[in-house]
Amino acid sequence: MQQVVIVGAGFGGLEAARRLAGKPVRVTVVDRHNYHLFQPLLYQVATAGLDAQNIAHALRGIFQDADNVDFRLAQATGVDFGERCVTVDAGDQIPYDFLILAAGATTETLGIQGVREHAYPLKTLSDAVRLRDHILRRFEQVDKDPTLVADGALTFVVVGGGPTGVEVCGALVELFDHVLARDFRNLDLAEARIVLVEALPHLLDAYSPPSREYVRRTLESRGVDVVLDAPLEAVGASFIRLAGGDQIPTHTVVWAAGVRAQPLADALDLEQTKGGRIVVERDLSVPGRPDVFVIGDLAGATDPTGALYPQLAPVAQQQAHHAVRQIALRRRGQPTEPFRYRHKGIMATVGRNAAVAELPLGLRLRGFVAWLTWLVAHLLFLVGYRNRAGVLLEWLYNYATYDRASRLIVGWQDEPRYAPAEDGG
Repeated sequence: MQQVVIVGAGFGGLEAARRLAGKPVRVTVVDRHNYHLFQPLLYQVATAGLDAQNIAHALRGIFQDADNVDFRLAQATGVDFGERCVTVDAGDQIPYDFLILAAGATTETLGIQGVREHAYPLKTLSDAVRLRDHILRRFEQVDKDPTLVADGALTFVVVGGGPTGVEVCGALVELFDHVLARDFRNLDLAEARIVLVEALPHLLDAYSPPSREYVRRTLESRGVDVVLDAPLEAVGASFIRLAGGDQIPTHTVVWAAGVRAQPLADALDLEQTKGGRIVVERDLSVPGRPDVFVIGDLAGATDPTGALYPQLAPVAQQQAHHAVRQIALRRRGQPTEPFRYRHKGIMATVGRNAAVAELPLGLRLRGFVAWLTWLVAHLLFLVGYRNRAGVLLEWLYNYATYDRASRLIVGWQDEPRYAPAEDGG
């Protein structure tokens, strides 16, 4: 049987492997982690709302019943297109007849001074746990020495007004107001400050103006300082500096402002577009290499207007389905088809009972109904019944008690680290 190699086990790679399970091909999934990560809920791990194990699922467990699917725990470092081999780790090679590149994206610092050294990215499971540890340590330190407040120890700056930044701010508000206020009875939690910094004059750039305004008003009503039209100039160990010179003292900068394709894209000597994404044909294959397909955040696929597709899970999953169909067509010697994305909607939550959802046919939801829609959609996207049950029980517990059981400090060090994305190959 022909060999299909899939690099990356994020939303795109996992969907492609599932579509190929049981088909008359051999499939090898390559990823540097042995689990699939549900990235949309990383912020809840970082803010003590969920345990890390609730949003990750072992890859070998997913494919236990798929006899034609194998998993290789390895880091893909290159591809020999002539020999049709994927290079992994220290030079081992995995041959392929068809290759699907789904290595995902990593954090982009945008060239801003100090981001790599001092900011906390939120792209990996270890990022989320490290950020949670850091946040909890700030409160423990101030509990011992309240004078640290003046130095910004309880000022938490989130950079980036997209869905991740908005959701982090909303979750921090609930953590501080409903949980840590009871844990640290000797602290005045009114001194804790959450600042959302966005370079554009509005939040949620991909959303409609009414949704943007609802989110801004909701965040501000819950105590978040929303700073718009304020490009970041530099990040230091104890401050951020905005364009124009304004400084905010802080020891915690959450970076939610940009992503770029995984470094694997730079190593392949292929044409790239904005954000390092690999240029592809209309059928998602690499120009001149009909046996290689690129999907998800790594792919520079464009819509009929020429705009890049958004880096969203539904896009990656639909592209995976499409790539698998094109492989079947090529195996039969038939012409391939152009990819067409079917818009499923976008949504973001601001916290308890508040969210925005913009769905097909112009349906726009705000408030409690949008929040319920957000909850249901994320539960359905989770992989595995155990993960769904665990997340649902945690959410019910959190909602009923205003408590969060996952506020453990598990690391010995408190150092930010710039790391690639979990779904990278």
